[in-house]
Amino acid sequence: MNRSPESLGSSPSTSSTASPASPNDGLARNALSLTELIFTALATLAPLTLVVAVMPLHFFVGGSAVPGGYLVAAIVMALFSVGLTTMMRYVRNTGAFYAIITRGLGREVGSAAALLAVIAYNALQVSTYGALGLYVGDTVGRFFGIEAPWWLYAAVALAAVAFLGYRGITASAKILTVVLACEITVLIVLAVSIFVSSGGDALSLEPVAPSVVFTFENGAMFGLIFGAFMGFESTVIYSEEVKGGVKTVRRATYAVVAFIGVFYAIMAYAIVTAYGVENIEEAAAADTAGLALSLFEKHTPAWLVDVTLVLLLLSAFAALLALHNASNRYLYALGREGLLPAKFGSVHPRTRSPWVAGTAQSLFALVVLVLCVVLNIDPYLGLLLWGSALGFLGIIGLWALCSLAVVVYLRREHPEAGLWRTTIAPSISFVALSLVLVLVVANFDLFSGGAPFVNEILIGLAVIAVVVGIARALYLRTRSPERYARLGSVNVADENDLPEHDRVAALGN
Repeated sequence: MNRSPESLGSSPSTSSTASPASPNDGLARNALSLTELIFTALATLAPLTLVVAVMPLHFFVGGSAVPGGYLVAAIVMALFSVGLTTMMRYVRNTGAFYAIITRGLGREVGSAAALLAVIAYNALQVSTYGALGLYVGDTVGRFFGIEAPWWLYAAVALAAVAFLGYRGITASAKILTVVLACEITVLIVLAVSIFVSSGGDALSLEPVAPSVVFTFENGAMFGLIFGAFMGFESTVIYSEEVKGGVKTVRRATYAVVAFIGVFYAIMAYAIVTAYGVENIEEAAAADTAGLALSLFEKHTPAWLVDVTLVLLLLSAFAALLALHNASNRYLYALGREGLLPAKFGSVHPRTRSPWVAGTAQSLFALVVLVLCVVLNIDPYLGLLLWGSALGFLGIIGLWALCSLAVVVYLRREHPEAGLWRTTIAPSISFVALSLVLVLVVANFDLFSGGAPFVNEILIGLAVIAVVVGIARALYLRTRSPERYARLGSVNVADENDLPEHDRVAALGN
């Protein structure tokens, strides 16, 4: 199955691979252990921030069905992970979805996915500055009585994120690991306290009953719940920097999906238990912002409430740092392969961080913050909700496209990987994720909280990214065939990434 890029038109094959000239030309190798990769990916999802600030909205639209909704979403994402991690055996590139979609669906679609990923990850990252600025302002006011504008705290956080991103992934991973461990600990304390105080009397199977979870009215809830998984795919983004290659990526991906699904389902069940199956939706409507925080005040010591408020700041900061690292790796990958200016493909000679891409990402965030201040855009109702909505729209679209690309590529190039991995699991995830994408678009006003014209602008930005990506690939195809042929070509996968019984069949052709 040795075919040249030219013979394949717009669909690069496994044989048309390239890799950095030497380990010193690329990102840091063997920089992340399995544990660090798991914690880095989970930090992107900011568990404490999600439970306190996002999950109440899930209850507002889904009521007692939310715990079951998380379990359903976890099953879908686990099926998605089957194809995704199988693909990693043959295509390992920090460009992640861009590289996979390019290999499966062609360079034009891959280029569209690349720019959609850039705008989605940047929107998610920049929007988080709004949340952090508000959280820091409220906490500093509570503890010290000091009042300052949200954007001042956001600017300080931006400088810290830029510095840590410049220092490299190792420094970031250590901070993310500590913060995440503390987040999980306080959430476990809350859940245990709720279950103990309930004495078992309030426990019910209704939140996971299929008749409660699978209803037409819960469509919007599922759209929101899948948002809780945004960022789990960062295990793949760091695939060039982990110890142990694809085995580490595979284990980390399944661990992250299992944690998100099970842990968040337990936390949601604890909140339902605290308020009661019949009352949870009404309680969420009455006090969406304080739904979870009030439980800390009721079920945990006062000092732990204060600790939780501080950890909420660190949780948002950890998400910022993790999203910054994910965003700049996409820019790095696209610069390295010629879709964007080559300078983005530079790494720092000492830290091996993609410092040019990171600097550009930080400058973009700074420009957005300045615009928010000048235009008086609300940090929560504007920056946070609008950016999150755009980010999730892009990410769920990438998930669906990636599932389809996995089926096409693996059936064409590596059918020996097995029917389950190459077809069944990724096909089911493609159908399910396409349905979620429809639900997101149909309920986009719920995600953005914006007026119709705002929603049109946000959706329009995603469409523009796709169109520009396709146009860029077509331009390179006509004007620079060599650069066009390089799209999606970098691949650090080797025979060690394959199971022993597959190595001869897959790489011996």
